[in-house]
Amino acid sequence: MDHGTERDAPPGHRAGPDTVPADPVTGRVPLAVVVVDRDGLVSHWSRGARRLFALPKEAAIGRPALDLLPVSGVLPGDGTGDDDPAYGSYPDHDGLGPGLESSLDGRLSYPSAGRARLTVRADARVDVLWWAYPLVGPGPERLLVLAADADGLRRDYADDSAGAGVVERIAPGFALHTDFPGADELARRLPEILPSMSVGESARIVAQVLELGYPVLEFSQNDRVPVTPDWGVPRRAERRARRERAARALAAGEPVPEELRDEAEDLEYAAVRERLEFLNEVSGAIGTSLDLAQTIVEVSRAVVPRFTDVAGTYLREQVVAGEGFPDGVPDTTTMWHRVALEHTDEPGRWDDVVPVGEAMPFPAHTPFFQCMTSGEPVLVPRVTEEMGHAVASQFEKRDIRPLITGRSMLLVPLKARNVVLGFMILLRHPERPVFNDMDRVTGAELAARAGLVLDNARMYTHQENVAETLQDSMLPHIPARMAGCDIATRYLPGTLLGRVGGDWFDSVKLPGARTALVVGDVMGHGLGSAAMMGQLRTAVQTMAGLDLPPARLLRNLDDLAQRLGDTHLATCLYAVYDPVAGELHLANAGHIPPVLVRAEDGASELIDLPTGAPIGVGEVPFESVRVPVSPGDRLVMCTDGLVEVRGEDIGVGLATLCESAAHPAASMDDACDTIIRALGTRGGRKDDVALLMARLNGIEPDAVAEWRIARDPAEVGRARAAVREQLHDWGLPKLAGPAELMVSELVTNAVRHSHARPVELRLVRADTLLCEVDDDDHDLPALRSAGPEDETGRGLRVVSTLARAWGASRTGAGKTVWCELTLPARYR
Repeated sequence: MDHGTERDAPPGHRAGPDTVPADPVTGRVPLAVVVVDRDGLVSHWSRGARRLFALPKEAAIGRPALDLLPVSGVLPGDGTGDDDPAYGSYPDHDGLGPGLESSLDGRLSYPSAGRARLTVRADARVDVLWWAYPLVGPGPERLLVLAADADGLRRDYADDSAGAGVVERIAPGFALHTDFPGADELARRLPEILPSMSVGESARIVAQVLELGYPVLEFSQNDRVPVTPDWGVPRRAERRARRERAARALAAGEPVPEELRDEAEDLEYAAVRERLEFLNEVSGAIGTSLDLAQTIVEVSRAVVPRFTDVAGTYLREQVVAGEGFPDGVPDTTTMWHRVALEHTDEPGRWDDVVPVGEAMPFPAHTPFFQCMTSGEPVLVPRVTEEMGHAVASQFEKRDIRPLITGRSMLLVPLKARNVVLGFMILLRHPERPVFNDMDRVTGAELAARAGLVLDNARMYTHQENVAETLQDSMLPHIPARMAGCDIATRYLPGTLLGRVGGDWFDSVKLPGARTALVVGDVMGHGLGSAAMMGQLRTAVQTMAGLDLPPARLLRNLDDLAQRLGDTHLATCLYAVYDPVAGELHLANAGHIPPVLVRAEDGASELIDLPTGAPIGVGEVPFESVRVPVSPGDRLVMCTDGLVEVRGEDIGVGLATLCESAAHPAASMDDACDTIIRALGTRGGRKDDVALLMARLNGIEPDAVAEWRIARDPAEVGRARAAVREQLHDWGLPKLAGPAELMVSELVTNAVRHSHARPVELRLVRADTLLCEVDDDDHDLPALRSAGPEDETGRGLRVVSTLARAWGASRTGAGKTVWCELTLPARYR
């Protein structure tokens, strides 16, 4: 607040230094404005205060108000005239009076006023009128003190009847009558000072001021707030001219004349405030998400065009790739990726010369290298032709000189944790003011904030990549076709609670051309749930390989979860598909039921089976059911993240699942996508999703051949002959040779190691030619290295060489050893 004008005092006027008289026409009064905070320290000291009390602002700010405004003195008079002590005699000591002391101590919660004479120099005493206004609000300010040179006012208005009224009423509390002769003139002139005020409002406010004796400082068409009067402000044209002179001096770096120092301070303060506002706006505009690409664009767009006309952003290769934190200081081999470019030039001017996505190093003699290695801003007031030529040499055949020569350039590093992640190239048009030292500071602060935001996005991207890699490694890669069925899967990471979750799906090949289908969900999110999921998935695979019935498998899985700890619970749905029998054998542990879509009429339904308790509860029985199926039926299994939405009954999601699963689709992948579109895009989904769909094609009875072989070595020849004849009947004579040889080895081992039960041989023509041999021995065979003189150990080596795949698994009665041969294309 500035309430002083610079005028010469009239001759003979006895006043303090730089005393400014009042305006006898408009009633504009020069004021000293002092703000005191809650600690009693001066937080504001106006130019009027500097003139009235002869103390510069630098010496006043932060000092106790009691030291600068001595409180000893006289109390306000009763307003009876010159005989009042406030107008006549004064004590020998200086001070503004105990009334101000009470206000400074916080003992007065209402405005107070007084009058005193102060010694500002040894040879100068000032007659002072003062007002104290308590301030209420959340800020630190506690008291507003206004003061005026009363002695000067009295002398200025000594011969002016209108002015005399001002003298009597300028100090509240001395005279509150309203018969002010100049009121009409003041009311008429007030709208000239405040153009938004009507004459009627002006008359009302003048009457209020004269009646109450307190100034009105702010006028609003909606609110009327008593603040500080706008007295003593230089005329607008004069102030503008002074500010322009000060601005020219500051821009040229010249010393500011003494008479313009206040304007220069105001300009510097305004510039600092504008830059702080700019940085605050930039901080709010960047980092709205943790997406690295979006953050890069936000950083570039935040500075164009307000701070610069061209902004190019370069990042190190590790940052762009979302890898770990880059190590070491960059050098001439460091590759910098141009990731964003914003400008105010005509569209396309920069695109061909400096395309986004290009990677390049920078040589040591360039300002770019200086910025990236020092980690400090580099300012180039004007890019000379020589520098433009040096920079252009880095762009091979593209001429960048017209784009940069003559422009002002500022390079700012993007740093985080004292490591340079990248840098920004900022350019201004030649007609715009060049970057200066204040711009360098602003650019450094901008880059510091942008660097932190980019590093947060980089770390998030890196963690996302790690999480996705972990999740992908823990989810199986299921073949699209297995014996008698086609399989399609989908996995959607969580959207709100982390991308690593405990949902999984799996399929396991079982003896007899059967397939185990599994979907599970470990409750919770994060690495702990993912680790638990990995353990349970491995356990299911192992127990499925033992050909355990579904209910028994879940019972064993629950026991395992109890041994692993009680910190996690899981749901699991386990189904075994027998394509020969046309049957599903299912058991459930707290999971949502599967959907079966009938091929005959396209109808879909939730399979009714006992829900069971989640895995990890313990001591809860599990039950299984058998459901007959037909070739072409589809089984849909998923986790609850697909059908469950906050605030919605899960029955709605299950109904939508049934409806979308029944929708006709050209392929299994299209069918999965239809379900995901119907359910996965609903608002509010936060959990990860696992979806498994199996089309149950079945295996025709004439594609299966079985024999029971006695435990007699002579029966091995009969087995070879039976296999050869069956393959000829199926039109596969080319497979007869290798099939006979493998069957001979497997049956020989089975006859040799079986105990009581006959050996069973089975051929299944599905997507491959499957050969299985069952016996009642539980020991699984293993490949061995046979020496030149060994008579055994070569059989499985032969099978491993001839077969597309082979394996062995335990069964309830013993074991099954199987092998596969690839069918000709016309059978697949």
